[in-house]
Amino acid sequence: MLKNITFSADEDLIRKARERAAAENTTLNEAFRQWLEKYAGRVETAQAFLALMDSFGYVQPGRCFSREEMNER
Repeated sequence: MLKNITFSADEDLIRKARERAAAENTTLNEAFRQWLEKYAGRVETAQAFLALMDSFGYVQPGRCFSREEMNER
């Protein structure tokens, strides 16, 4: 179910945003919905990243590598 919300912004900013949305073959409403989905999911994404990094906690290289060693191919 979609719910309407109201925001206030500078008229020039709204005009530019509508022009960009039109250039991208979308509407300002759709662009905002996409942004809102990404914004709402950032916490979950950050938490998933931290959990992934924690899962690598068992890795112990035994020493510090030089910049050259880390960039070797």
